[in-house]
Amino acid sequence: MSTPFPFTAVVGQDDLRLALLLNAVSPAVGGVLVRGEKGTAKSTAVRALSALMPQVDVVPGCRFSCAPHAPDPACPDGPHEVGPGVPRPARMVELPVGASEDRLVGALDIERALSEGVKAFEPGLLADAHRGLLYVDEVNLLHDHLVDLLLDAAAMGASYVEREGVSVRHAARFLLVGTMNPEEGELRPQLLDRFGLTVEVAASREPDQRVEVVRRRLAYDDDPEGFAGRWADEESDVRARIVAARELLPSVRLGDGALRQIAATCAAFEVDGMRADIVMARTATALAAWAGRTDVLAEDVRQAALLALPHRRRRNPFDAPGLDEDKLDETLEEFAGDEDGLGDSDPGDSGDSGDEDPDPDGPGGGGGRPPQDGPDDGGDRDSGNDDGGECSGEVPAQGEAPANESQNGGAPTPGAGEQSPVRAAEPFRTKVLSVPGLGEGAAGRRSRARTEHGRTTGARRPRGALTKLHLAATVQAAAPHQRARGRTGPGLVVRRDDLRQATREGREGNLVLFVVDASGSMAARQRMGAVKGAVLSLLLDAYQRRDKVGLVTFRGSAAEVALPPTSSVDAAAARLESLPTGGRTPLAAGLLRAHDVLRVERLRDPARRALVVLVTDGRATGGPEPVALAGRAARLFAADKVASVVVDCESGLVRLGLAGQLAGDLGGTAVTLDELRADSIAGLVRDVQGKGQDGSRGRSQGNSRRAA
Repeated sequence: MSTPFPFTAVVGQDDLRLALLLNAVSPAVGGVLVRGEKGTAKSTAVRALSALMPQVDVVPGCRFSCAPHAPDPACPDGPHEVGPGVPRPARMVELPVGASEDRLVGALDIERALSEGVKAFEPGLLADAHRGLLYVDEVNLLHDHLVDLLLDAAAMGASYVEREGVSVRHAARFLLVGTMNPEEGELRPQLLDRFGLTVEVAASREPDQRVEVVRRRLAYDDDPEGFAGRWADEESDVRARIVAARELLPSVRLGDGALRQIAATCAAFEVDGMRADIVMARTATALAAWAGRTDVLAEDVRQAALLALPHRRRRNPFDAPGLDEDKLDETLEEFAGDEDGLGDSDPGDSGDSGDEDPDPDGPGGGGGRPPQDGPDDGGDRDSGNDDGGECSGEVPAQGEAPANESQNGGAPTPGAGEQSPVRAAEPFRTKVLSVPGLGEGAAGRRSRARTEHGRTTGARRPRGALTKLHLAATVQAAAPHQRARGRTGPGLVVRRDDLRQATREGREGNLVLFVVDASGSMAARQRMGAVKGAVLSLLLDAYQRRDKVGLVTFRGSAAEVALPPTSSVDAAAARLESLPTGGRTPLAAGLLRAHDVLRVERLRDPARRALVVLVTDGRATGGPEPVALAGRAARLFAADKVASVVVDCESGLVRLGLAGQLAGDLGGTAVTLDELRADSIAGLVRDVQGKGQDGSRGRSQGNSRRAA
C-alpha cells in the first residue's frame, strides 16, 4: 500500500480539514461534500484522513466488520457471540463513478436462491465501508439512484438488499465524503441537503503559500516514506486528539441558549425542513469536543452554521452557494445569552487564523465564504442591426429605448455605439422536448430508453450475471421440462437456462445543444431578453432532466462554441447572460459548428443521443447565397437523424415563416416562444420529430408552428 500524503502537511484548506476532522470525531454529523476546482487537494486531504482514523476491533472472519463487544444481531455472517476481536485499521473505500447498484449494495445469487433455497449474498462497497470511510470522487457525476442508496444507508446506518422476495440487511455506518467540481454539474438540492457539511475549496492566490504547496508535493513525490516520517509526530498528535474528542463527545452539553441560536439561524436563512437544525446541533457539539470543552459556545454555533447551511440555501442550479456572514452575526447577537450553556464569546471568533499544525481550536476554523455573485451581467453589446425592421410590430418595454437608438435623445446611432447588457426575462416551465425512438444512454428524465430501472416491458436471456429476474418468464421457460427433470409433485425445478432477465424501460438524459442566433436582427427592440428567458427556461428543464448541455452562438461573420458539452447548466446560464449581440446572421456557420460539436461528442459518449435546439428567427445574411448555404447545412442534421427543434423568434405583423422552412430542412419541428410554455394550448405535438417521421412536417408549418 502506498504511503498517503500526511494530513497535517496539507497547506491551507482550513475549512476542509476542520470539516473532515469533525466527522471523524462524530460521524453522526452526516459527512462532508467538498466542492472546488480541480487541483485543490480535495482527494489528497480525504485520503490523508483515513490514515488518522483510529483502529477498529472486528469479529474474526466477519465480512461485515461487526464489533466484537456489540455484534450486529442481523449480520448475514452471524450470529456472533460477544468476545475478543481482531484489531485492524479503519478502511477507506472508494466508490467509482461507473459502479453498478450490485457493486454498491451487494449482490444476491438469484439462481441459487431459486434452485437451492440458499440465501447467498456477496457484500458490496457499503459493507466494506462499515465503521470506516466511504469516499465518492465526482459524486455529482454518480447516478441519482446510487446517490440515493448511499445517502439512505448513511442516514439509517444500514443497507437493505431485496431481489424477488429475497432480502438481506446489514449494518453500514461510515463517514461519507464526496468531492465534486461544480463546473461539471451540480447535485440536486434534495441530495445536497443529505450531506451534513459542505466546504468550498480554491487554490490559494498567495505566492508564498503556493510555493510551499509545490515544495511539499515535490518532497513527497521524491521520498514518500521519508516525507511522512517528518510529519509523524504531528499525525500522532491529531490521531490522539480525535480519540480524546470521541471520548469527550457524550459529555458535551448543548444548552437551550445554543439551541435557540441554532433554530433562529436556520429560520433567518429560510432553510427548508429540520435537517439543518439537527446537523448544526451535532456539528456545534463536535466542535466543542474537538476544542476540549464540555459546553457549546456561540463560536461553535457560528462555525457550525458556516459549514452546515451554505449548500442548503441552494434552491436551483443558478443559485450560488454561500452565506451572508453579516446577517449571521446579527442573528446570533440578537439571540445571544449566557444562560444555560451559552457563553459570551464573540460570534466573530471562530478559531485560529489557519496555522498548519492543529491547536486546541482546531485546524483552521475561520470558515465561511461570502455569497458569490451571480453571472456577470457586464459586457458591451454591438447594436448594429443589418436586418432592418422586420419586427415593426414589437414595442420596447416601458422606459427602454429601442436597441438602435441612443439613450439620451432617441436619435438612431447607426452602425456603432455600445448597447447595455440585455437581461434574461423571467424563466418559465417549458413543454417537454424529447428525442424519438428508444435509446440506451445515461439514465435521466427526458427520452424513452432501455434502463436498469423503470417499468418492465419484456424478458430476455441474461447476458452475463443476472440482475433483474423476470419471474413469470422464468417459470414459463422452466414449466415444460418438469417431467423430464423428474418433478412429479408440487414445486418447480429451475436451471440456469430457464432464467430470464427482465427488460425495463425508463428515461434517459440527452445532450441538449443550444444553437443561439445572437445577430442584430435578434437584438432588435429588446427581443433578446425574451430569447434569453426562453433559453434559461430550457436550461432549467435540462437540469431537472439530467441532461448535458452545450452552447453554440453565431453573429457577425462567424460562430463559436460558447460552452462545450457539460453537465453544468449554471455555467451555460453564465455564458448566456453575457452573450454579445449584433451584426449579421451567419446561420450556416452556426449550424456547421454545431454539427462539428456533435460529431466530436458522439465519439466521446456514443450512447448519449442529442437534441439540437436552434433559437433563431430563420434569417440568414452575409456571404454569397446565405439562405441556400444554411439549408444545405441543416440537411446534414437530417441525414444524421439528429433530433432537432427550432424555437422561432420571429415577431411583428408580417412574418416570413423562415423558421418553419429551416425546421423542415433539419427534419424537425418549429415552435414559437409562446408555444414553448407548458401552459400554452397552441401546441399539440410534444415530441421532437426525427428523420423518417413525415419529413415534410417542418416544411409545411410556415406561419402555423407546432409545439414540440
